[in-house]
Amino acid sequence: MKTVTVCAAVLVDVDGRVLIARRPEGKAMAGLWEFPGGKVEPGETPEAALIREIREELAIDLCQTCYAPLTFVSHAYEEFHLLMLVYLCRRWEGMVQSQEYKEMRWVRPKELAKFPMPPADLPLIPLLIDTL
Repeated sequence: MKTVTVCAAVLVDVDGRVLIARRPEGKAMAGLWEFPGGKVEPGETPEAALIREIREELAIDLCQTCYAPLTFVSHAYEEFHLLMLVYLCRRWEGMVQSQEYKEMRWVRPKELAKFPMPPADLPLIPLLIDTL
């Protein structure tokens, strides 16, 4: 089974809320809520992928002092195995503006369970509740 490596950002605002975004129509798992991020391209480090994906999706810039590794998720989907590297981000440059998502929300970690999410994201909910 093919392994797909992705990176995801848990953006935390000054009020302790995290950003989630709804997957757009036409993509796998459309309509589900996720943490922003995306695939690590061949030859790219996870950190470079995180910076690139967040710039492309949210029009903000991260630097190495803006994020820290939080955890990883390993999940077997039917077609591939997902390895998701998750980073905690409390600072960034610019204003968060969706470049591809139809809908985004800042929510408290305890509210995350109210939003339908991809199976790989679900283990992050209790971790974020305990951590934040």
